[in-house]
Amino acid sequence: MKRTLKRLPERAHFIGKMGKYALLSFSLIAFSLGIGVLGYHYFMDLPLIDSLLNASMILTGMGPVDTAETAGAKLFASIYAIYSGVAFLSSIAFLFGPIVHRFLHKFHLDIEE
Repeated sequence: MKRTLKRLPERAHFIGKMGKYALLSFSLIAFSLGIGVLGYHYFMDLPLIDSLLNASMILTGMGPVDTAETAGAKLFASIYAIYSGVAFLSSIAFLFGPIVHRFLHKFHLDIEE
């Protein structure tokens, strides 16, 4: 059985894929930030700018700025913190996925040659 070697996809294809996955990554971050801002504004009765600060700090893993007083606010903050950890790591995986994929293609091509 004769094997034909495949070539590494063109750089333009890689740049296009990076752009698509970067957009996906930033969209996930923006969506997650929006959930946090609305949740902190509704459950903790914070102004929008303070809600943005709290949501940003939780989303990046730094921790909350304001303390939750009510049971609903504490429940939201807990669920949002768990969601944020998964969303942030997923967005990083989306961002670096094409880079790792290209590296593995190159590594595989180097082995076959």
